[in-house]
Formats: sequence, structure tokens, C-alpha cells
Amino acid sequence: MIIIKGGTCVQPEGLRRADVALEGDRIAKIAANIEPGQGDQVVDAAGCWVFPGFIDAHTHLQCWTGMDWTADTFETGTRAAACGGTTTIVDYATQDRGMTLEEALREWHSRADGTCTANYAFHMAIADWSDATRAELPAMREAGITSFKTYFAYDHLRLNDAQTLEVLEALKPLGGVLCVHCENGDLVNELQRRTLARGITGPEGHALSRPPVVEAEAVSRLLYLAHLAGDAPVNVVHLSTKLGLEAVRAARARGQKNIFVETCPQYLVMDETRYLEEGEDGFTGAKYVMSPPLRSAENARALCEAVLDGEVDSIATDHCSFNLHGQKDRVRDDFTRIPNGGPGIEHRPVVMATALGGQLGPAGLCRLLSEGPAKVFGLWPRKGRLAEGADADICVWDPRVAWTITAAGQHQAVDYTPYEGMDVTGRAAWVFVNGELAVRDGEPVGSKPGRYVAR
Repeated sequence: MIIIKGGTCVQPEGLRRADVALEGDRIAKIAANIEPGQGDQVVDAAGCWVFPGFIDAHTHLQCWTGMDWTADTFETGTRAAACGGTTTIVDYATQDRGMTLEEALREWHSRADGTCTANYAFHMAIADWSDATRAELPAMREAGITSFKTYFAYDHLRLNDAQTLEVLEALKPLGGVLCVHCENGDLVNELQRRTLARGITGPEGHALSRPPVVEAEAVSRLLYLAHLAGDAPVNVVHLSTKLGLEAVRAARARGQKNIFVETCPQYLVMDETRYLEEGEDGFTGAKYVMSPPLRSAENARALCEAVLDGEVDSIATDHCSFNLHGQKDRVRDDFTRIPNGGPGIEHRPVVMATALGGQLGPAGLCRLLSEGPAKVFGLWPRKGRLAEGADADICVWDPRVAWTITAAGQHQAVDYTPYEGMDVTGRAAWVFVNGELAVRDGEPVGSKPGRYVAR
């Protein structure tokens, strides 16, 4: 057995000083004192918090956009995730138009299987809705897919409102959750055209062409559609605006059920002034071209307050990494052609622990980074909690370590981090995936214990 001794366990019931014994891929025992036997490995967790492994329920690894592959593969992305304390990711397998859901799932398995340090599950993104696609949904459920995604933006991916309603209606009897990218695609297209016509071609145009109202309108529309479908479960992904938050609050005030909300660290700790960064090559603002874009400081404050008030169910990353050099800087005269996405899979836990950990405490961090996503996406009670019989995915977190985030020191395969130079406190001292040591003091040990998680 592996015995984690002397740490403070972060459990739904509260903080508890206890030892944790791992046997195989499960937590065998949690007790005030567990005496090691012959051959047992002891991990000294004194002064540390013992968390259930963190879960990042929104990633895009080894993803082809039609022009670029993301910088991170499943191998590099899950290794970086584990180095930060994340033991499970949920990635978006995506059905391209003309492709079946089965083909998409098979393709994502071919990219991930046998390569991962952290565990992985899949959402299924639906881009080609039809009777044939509808007929595939039960098979997806049997294959362990309980969450799906649709888009209101991006012409090659988005569904119309009637199709979205049909998806919601089809998923509800299956117990499925629909994640939705909430931006009004028609408005984005028109505002991009107008912004370029004004001669604004740099990264700052990205935020100008996607103002808060295009998110808020889409959030409101989604929630009315979900209500029309009998309060079908929906997860508003990467919420970035106060206006969108108000739409969620209005729906909840009406009594609507099954509304889940996700936000990301970038919308809590950064703002839209980043688009004006020039850097050495005059194009550093391209780092922050992601959708939705970074918002004003007022929006960031409103979301932080919502997080602290318990209105947000999970914090994910939307990790979709493209290199600044050779990818994001390839087109400098048209912001609409800058590869859209940013990295964050490695630094989410420490950024949140530093920015809000003092107010949330370890229990609040656990709720947002482990427990919340586990409950929303069908991983609970196997994952997201410290309990006997639960999966042996463990992050032993040392809250005393002070360090600075740099691209040079990261494990993500991308050439920058949006958190460059941020002074942070806390580090994943020991990370176990399925009971196997994967990370020591923030560095990978070389093992690849991650496996597919059917839900």
C-alpha cells in the first residue's frame, strides 16, 4: 500500500487530519493513524492539503481546426495537467459535418489511448444533427458518454435553435447534460465585418467584435430552450460576463432547474487590456485571442463574486493551445484568422489557489476543481472526493511553496503562458493517478497511468 501520512484531508464534511491508504487503484482506508506494514510506501504530507485529484472538464487536446493542430497532444496535455494536480480531464470529441458520432469517438480514442498521464473522459460535440445522429445517442451513452456539446457560434459547428431544442429533448431521457458555447454567431460574424471595416485588424479587434451582449443573448436563449425542453440539464461553458451571469440568475429565479455554470481562470484574473500588449514583436496581444474574449475588470469582479457566492459549479480551462510564434502570429492583418484559443491546463489549480484560495479555503477550491465537475459530469462518487472505495486519484498540495509561472518552466507544449510572471503560492507535491505516482514536486516521474473513464 501507499500511505499518505500527516496531511489535512479535504472532504465534503470538512477538513480532517487523517492518513490515507491507497491499494491498487482505490482508496483503501482513511483514518486518524494508519501504521505502515512491511513493504508499504509512506508519503510525508505534513503541512499539506490532501485533495481528491482535480478535474478539468473543458479541454481541447490534439485538435485540428482545419488550419492548425493544437500545440498540446493528449500526451503533453495530460502530463502538464498532472503536474498541476489535475488527475482527470474531459475533452471535447467533435463530430465534423458528414461524420458519425461513432467515427468521432473512435478518432478521439485513437489520439488519446495509451498516451495519457492523467485520466480522460470525453464530451461529444454535435455539429451534424439529423435523425441518424439522434439514433446514435443511446450508443454514445453505452460507450460512457453522458455529456454533449453544441455551439451557437462558428459556422462550421453551430446548430440552429430548432436543432438545439431537439438535441435537448433527445438527451433528457438519457440523463445527458448539454454543454453549450454561448455566443450569437450571426452577431459575431457581422461585428467582425464591421470591426475590420473600421480598420481595426489587430488582436484588440477580437474583443471588440464579441461584446458581452453576444454572450448574454445566447445564454438567455439557451436557458429558455432548455426550459421549453422540460428543464433539460445544461452547462453554460466558459461564462465570461456579468450580463451572462444575470441571465443565469434570472432563469434560476424563475425556478428553472438543472442549470450548471462553468467559468475559467482567465475570466477571473485577467482583463481586456491584455489585447493591447505589444511585446518584442508588437503582437503579444494575440496570446489572448480566445472565445469568449477577456472582458473588462468589472466583469471579472462580478464573476469572482459569483464564484465566492457559490453560483458557479466548476472552474475549467478551455485549454486549446496554439503557439504564439508560427501559429498565432502567422496572420497579423486580420484578427479573425488568429488561431482561437489559449493554454491553462497546467496552471488552473495554482492560479485559483493564489487568486481566490484565501477566500474560498481548501474546501471551496475542492468544490470548484474536483467535486463540482465530478457531480455535473457523472464522475461522482468515484472521483471528486476522498472516501474509502473511491478512485485513488490524489493531489497532495503544499500550500507553502512560492514560485513564479513562466513558459520556460512549464510542461505544456505551447511556447507561452498567459500567466507569465505571475507570482503564485502552492504546488502539487505528490500526484497519484489510479494509485500510481505520476508527479513529484510539480515534475512528472514518467509514468502514464491515465485511462479512459466511462461515465
